[in-house]
Amino acid sequence: MKSLKAVLLAIGALAMIAIVAIAQAAPQKPDAAKLEAGKKAFLDVAKVLQSPRCMNCHPAGDAPLQTDASRPHAQNISRKSVALGLACTTCHQTRNSEALGIAGGPPGAPKWGLPPAETPMVFQGRTPAALCKQLQDPEQNGHRTMAQLLDHVAHDPLVGWGWNPGGKRTVPPLTREKTVAAMQTWIDSGGACPE
Repeated sequence: MKSLKAVLLAIGALAMIAIVAIAQAAPQKPDAAKLEAGKKAFLDVAKVLQSPRCMNCHPAGDAPLQTDASRPHAQNISRKSVALGLACTTCHQTRNSEALGIAGGPPGAPKWGLPPAETPMVFQGRTPAALCKQLQDPEQNGHRTMAQLLDHVAHDPLVGWGWNPGGKRTVPPLTREKTVAAMQTWIDSGGACPE
């Protein structure tokens, strides 16, 4: 009887240890200050994503946009053009045309192109709240986790071109480093969306 009691006490103690460990390992819900910081940070991220350098490749339709005025691409280029065999890289090389000795020619960066049609990541015409929800949804964000989205913004060479576009092109309102920091604050808040 004494040994049964000892076994039951040991099992009970192990169960309590497991419960405490699980509770400590469970993700903690961000406090109100962290949620507010995340919402505010996302408003800054949204300003970057909706600047011409980002939005021009994330349009509401199938045609990329051009210039700081975000006009539809000349030559009637669209996703249909790519499907018919005219890759964006036909004209857009891995570097800006100026670097190749062609003033005023097409901009360029590695892997120039639109996001896939299945997950176009539309930035144009979205409210910050709608953009936030879209980025959280793997079905709309290229099947990426939040960490992968952050890595995409922090390290992808095509994305990086946006902060060093050459010519007379404007840059986003935040530096790449500040955009990454704002995204990290947003992610740390659990992806809190502004209203």
